[in-house]
Amino acid sequence: MRAEYDFSGAVRGKYYKRYLESTNVVVLEPDVARRFKNSEAVNEALRSLMKPSSAARTPARPTRTRKPAAR
Repeated sequence: MRAEYDFSGAVRGKYYKRYLESTNVVVLEPDVARRFKNSEAVNEALRSLMKPSSAARTPARPTRTRKPAAR
């Protein structure tokens, strides 16, 4: 470190709490990280998983079973 740097008035951890509140770091495993070019690609993939599917919005109708015709 250079002699002209003076940290005598510095406060350790001054912005630590603010940093923790506004930072959301997620560490990806190497094999997963290789599949995505950047954070935009990761966000896009995660958002596609968050979208409700049409099956989730519309409950399935119960299947009706018919009695065999009398012969």
